[in-house]
Amino acid sequence: CLGSLILYTGSLLLLYLTSTHLFNTKAAQLTLASATIIPIFQIGFGVLSLPDSPLIFFWSASLLCAAYEFFTIRGKNSREKLSSQPNSLYSNTPHPNPHTLNPIYDSYRPSYRLAILGILVGLACLGKYHGFILGLGLVGFCLTSPRHRCALLSPWAWLGLILFIITIFPIWYWNIQHDWISFTFHLSTRFQPEPEIPQQGYNLLNVLVIVLSGIAYLFPTMALPMWWVSLRSLLAQFTGYSKTSKLESRLILWVSLPLVVGFTLLAGYHQILPTWPMPGFWGITLLLGQQAQQWQMPSPNGGHKVPSRRWVNRWLKGSAIAVASLLLFVLLHVTTGTLQKSGHYALLGGFVSPKDDPSTELIDIQQLRQGFAESAVLSEVLQKSSFVFSNGYYISGIVAMAISPLTSTPITCLGEDMRGFMVWFQPEQWLEKDGLYVTLERFQELTDSYRAYFQDMQEIGTVPIRRAGAVTEVFHVYWAHQMVKPYPS
Repeated sequence: CLGSLILYTGSLLLLYLTSTHLFNTKAAQLTLASATIIPIFQIGFGVLSLPDSPLIFFWSASLLCAAYEFFTIRGKNSREKLSSQPNSLYSNTPHPNPHTLNPIYDSYRPSYRLAILGILVGLACLGKYHGFILGLGLVGFCLTSPRHRCALLSPWAWLGLILFIITIFPIWYWNIQHDWISFTFHLSTRFQPEPEIPQQGYNLLNVLVIVLSGIAYLFPTMALPMWWVSLRSLLAQFTGYSKTSKLESRLILWVSLPLVVGFTLLAGYHQILPTWPMPGFWGITLLLGQQAQQWQMPSPNGGHKVPSRRWVNRWLKGSAIAVASLLLFVLLHVTTGTLQKSGHYALLGGFVSPKDDPSTELIDIQQLRQGFAESAVLSEVLQKSSFVFSNGYYISGIVAMAISPLTSTPITCLGEDMRGFMVWFQPEQWLEKDGLYVTLERFQELTDSYRAYFQDMQEIGTVPIRRAGAVTEVFHVYWAHQMVKPYPS
């Protein structure tokens, strides 16, 4: 969690610097405020230990590097000069016609930053494969911006491509050794329907569900303005309605909308997680901050402000208070079960049973570790077993975090999901070895599918996970004696 928090803080700083360079300090402050308020950014990028944290850090670094590469301000000390001019986007003073603001840039010449950009995009790909879409978005921007097309054929761009390939060396080298398993999974296998499930056509209802889920994750008072400003900026690219920072907005749209629109439309064909498009919304906060700054400026038809500075401040402060209150309430429920039936601290007797409560997916690994440590039987077999396995890769991850201080026994996952740990070990290395099978109560029926691979499997104990005095989850532990054939066979 500390690593995620550090990366998230760095990502916010990079986002602020990007907005400062593309627009001005006031827009950057509003961008920073917006990004800090949004709850899914706080949790997904700054709290949970997910690959999204390094992804969004190097995503932000790539965007900052691209901003300096494609929009180089003219002259030395140009920022100070521009900030003193009311007709500049870098100015924080009101201008009678903000729709005519335009920063002054040098004519574009490709530079060494393209090489750095190749490294940064590669590092984003190492965090998560979303980084490849970031790279394609940057290429798309250059193709649609006549003054920047020369970047694609410059020596610096080719050097950047070479450095990008070198940076993602762990990805392609590992895939070469494992039959390109991760690429085939993300591009093909994961979208194939289950054999026993009849294939359905495109489902618009699922698209609507993802849109509404995304609005909830972002929080409505932030999500709806973000959708509005992104669609408005996209429309302005074709109509020429707004002359304000059109190329800057185009860069942001190219690195943001492919993720947002692509994953949203994909939901009609395949189940996705609402968090998948979130890196795209991270970029759109730049447009939201710029728009909020323009809302505080005088109307071109008069001296009044529509909406006023006070209205924008109330919007941000009200959203921050609402989000903080909601997160506090959710945190209380996760830790003390305030909405849980049969809990010691339940409000009004509780509203949801533990089996129907998705928050129970957040396992307290301290309790799981304590359950193994306090059981003489489990402690003994944990030391005697040659390996520990489960039926789900995420279960193996939870078990690994729980028992790693107790034993150095290797942990793997034996399952059909290609995201499992099977590629970490050779299947034959467990032959004639004893293992320990750990699973959740709802997956107990899968135990029989492993019996054919061992001489004998016996349940030797359980570890209950409690919250507010009530059992919310149960881990079942089996002794798997002598593997007789490798998994899968």
